[in-house]
Amino acid sequence: MSGARLELSRSWILAALILLLHSAAAISAAMVLPGWAGAALAAAFVLLGLAAAWARALHGSAASVRALEIGDALMVELKDGRRFAAELGPQRHVSRFMVTLPVSVPMRRTILVTRDMLGAEEFRRLRLWTLWKKLPVAGKQLPA
Repeated sequence: MSGARLELSRSWILAALILLLHSAAAISAAMVLPGWAGAALAAAFVLLGLAAAWARALHGSAASVRALEIGDALMVELKDGRRFAAELGPQRHVSRFMVTLPVSVPMRRTILVTRDMLGAEEFRRLRLWTLWKKLPVAGKQLPA
């Protein structure tokens, strides 16, 4: 496949944001539900936040996305070495700070790529590919 291989790096900012939001949920649960039940629910929120940050932002789990190959199609490579062709769903989101890629085949999953997971040029190329399903052609200009 002609295209670009994008190696994702860890996002400490996303990990901190995930932990912050899960901690806020834990505090809210502890305030609303007093006693051991509230403490257990709060602990569950914090543990879920740690697991989400580990798998999605820090790429620590075997099923974490480590690389994307974009071009004619999307190929996803996981940390454990598995690779698969993915079909995207219609609800993609592109902004200056993140790109979401909703994978519908072979599994339902949304891949979140933040700005700090790629270099500036690689992130730009991913944003363009997500919008248009085409990569920019280097060195090719329109006639004057």
